[in-house]
Amino acid sequence: MLRYLSQYWWVFLLRGLLAVVFGILTFAMPHIALASLVIVWGAYAFVDGIFALWSAIAGTTHGDDRWLVGLQGVVGVVAGIITLVMPAITAIGLLIAIAAWILVVGVLQLVAAIKLRKEIEGEFWLGLSGVISILFAFFLIARPDQGALALIWTIGIYAVIFGVSLIAFAFRIKSGAAGKA
Repeated sequence: MLRYLSQYWWVFLLRGLLAVVFGILTFAMPHIALASLVIVWGAYAFVDGIFALWSAIAGTTHGDDRWLVGLQGVVGVVAGIITLVMPAITAIGLLIAIAAWILVVGVLQLVAAIKLRKEIEGEFWLGLSGVISILFAFFLIARPDQGALALIWTIGIYAVIFGVSLIAFAFRIKSGAAGKA
């Protein structure tokens, strides 16, 4: 799995950078309407899913765990399409869609980090992004009455932390693979 991940380390870096940019934009423009957030989030989930799917499909080794990354991609693409096709979704509906996506991605990243423990030191960063995702999903489910602004800021915080975790993981697998070559 390390060989496969290290070959596509830049995909994790790009996903992390996109998440950080998305998070910063939510802070820079907190006045955006919930409808705009729906479209931006839907596009982000779709593009993130495409990159994850591409990463899983482009791998050439057999018998590895590419399905974890591929499943994350499918979840992102489906969540993005549903969100973009139904832009009139309510704030609660958006909250549930985002929480479900984040929860599934978090669990899958935690599983991948546990599997990587045998192959690399520093899988902590991928595991941390998974734990952060799971905790954030439960927070969103527990506090649906927070309002659109609180949701926007919380998503921004999550996106920045998630993105930084993926960026750190990308550099770790890039340097880890170089040390094992």
